[in-house]
Amino acid sequence: MDRAYLKRRYLVSFEARRLPHIFTDVLVIGGGAAGLRAAIEAAKYGQALMIVKSAMTESNSSQAQGGIAAVLDERDSPALHVADTLAVGADLCDERVVEKVVGEAADHICELVEWGALFDSNGERFDLAREGGHSQRRIVHAHGDATGWEIIRALLEKARQTDRLKIFDHCFVLDLLTDPVEGGPGSACVGAICWHQRYGLQMIWARQTILASGGAGALWRETTNPPQATADGLAIAFRAGVTLADMEMMQFHPTALYIAGASRSLISEAVRGEGGKLVDKFGRRFMGDYHSDCELAPRDVVARAILSQMLKTAGTHVSLDVSQIGVEQFAKRFPRITEQCLKFGIEPGWDLIPVRPAAHYMIGGAHVDIEGRTGLERLYSCGESACTGLHGANRLGSNSLIEALVFGRQCGRGAGESLSLANDKLAAKDLSFVNEPSQRTEMDVLDIRNSLRALMWRNVGPTRTSERLAETLEIIDFWCRYVLDKQFDQPCDWEVQNMLTAARLIAASALKRTESRGVHFREDFPDTDPAWRRHLFVSRQSPP
Repeated sequence: MDRAYLKRRYLVSFEARRLPHIFTDVLVIGGGAAGLRAAIEAAKYGQALMIVKSAMTESNSSQAQGGIAAVLDERDSPALHVADTLAVGADLCDERVVEKVVGEAADHICELVEWGALFDSNGERFDLAREGGHSQRRIVHAHGDATGWEIIRALLEKARQTDRLKIFDHCFVLDLLTDPVEGGPGSACVGAICWHQRYGLQMIWARQTILASGGAGALWRETTNPPQATADGLAIAFRAGVTLADMEMMQFHPTALYIAGASRSLISEAVRGEGGKLVDKFGRRFMGDYHSDCELAPRDVVARAILSQMLKTAGTHVSLDVSQIGVEQFAKRFPRITEQCLKFGIEPGWDLIPVRPAAHYMIGGAHVDIEGRTGLERLYSCGESACTGLHGANRLGSNSLIEALVFGRQCGRGAGESLSLANDKLAAKDLSFVNEPSQRTEMDVLDIRNSLRALMWRNVGPTRTSERLAETLEIIDFWCRYVLDKQFDQPCDWEVQNMLTAARLIAASALKRTESRGVHFREDFPDTDPAWRRHLFVSRQSPP
């Protein structure tokens, strides 16, 4: 086997002495909720630099509609929230992590309010919603369906007011820098090599680094994620030797707006929480055939039920009937969804909303402990690029934003406190790396990107089989031989190299887990196997 994805440590050749150098105490990679919260916290202890791939407002966090989960009602309790999370997680959650996140959730909501976040309320109490898998109404939302946007707005405003915090946007991180000397027998992260659209390649040297680079939805043709979600953090962590966990666990959201020829946009789970009903092409409500909780069943159940009903009825989609919510109430509660639907001539309440599943949230990622530390010295990770153990095999809706805040603060605090323990002086290392020139034919990278996304949706989507997964690996390995051996000079090409690396890890992990659990469903192994009640780990040292 060629294993092209293991051959290169760095995407580009470089000589440290020929490049500009930037020094900071803490480097934060990523500008979503986790990255912003980590950077704000780290700046309390030293100089912090946050690098963002595109614009500050372009992240999965900013597009989150439904809300953020926290126990804020006397009829609810942390024990109930913990129980709901564990039940949905299909026996793969780390209960200590669940208790930590649930226990700190309310404090983070209050902190955001202090920082200016405007959540929906009647002036005295939060307007709480309910989503699938939750036994109580505990979803805090803002402006109806713009919760993520409001949280990012408040965090960004706080970040801009924070001393010792600088932000570089439109700056692409190619790889983590590692120094074998620093970590003794292993290695340590000493920063990153990045590319700025104005200044070119740069070396960022950091005493501590936090990886919060977001998700991987763009690996699938059908996704609610923005185009920037190309699994960069997963790939750069893998190349640096970080252990990744549960890469097969991608959550597919049941309801993305389906308009043929248009990109998918999220139709929040809160729509079903407010009374929206799923109906097939014949107008028949069908979720009762699949689960006793009907539309409020866990996301993996609803997603597979929709695909099954589409197959039974030869439909391209199903629909959300929100007539019982009413036209005016729907527009008031979900203004952004209403606006998106109206662009395509759909008026919610009068018209059915066409929906189908789409890739939504990456549960797997860099394996971290309860403090957010990876196995690589001086590297932390949080947000969607990390696997904390909170979600297990299936994420409970609206738990991701609160996880981002809890672990963002934890990583920022841990990295900051570590500065006082380190007595080293930050200095540039004479690092260099040379890639051998490729002898193979060049392929159309854009075509491979589109083909990869179609392949992942077809073979590594909500339902999987060994034959299709094996085929996927065969095709990806072929592309890797002709793409990963090249040295490119543009972010769009580096993204495809990262996408191929991450896609291979995901498909290989999905093939290895011979059972169905949570979001991972194998048609050839449809039952949950107690012997697989464990995590799957991959690394360069132990490749799949």
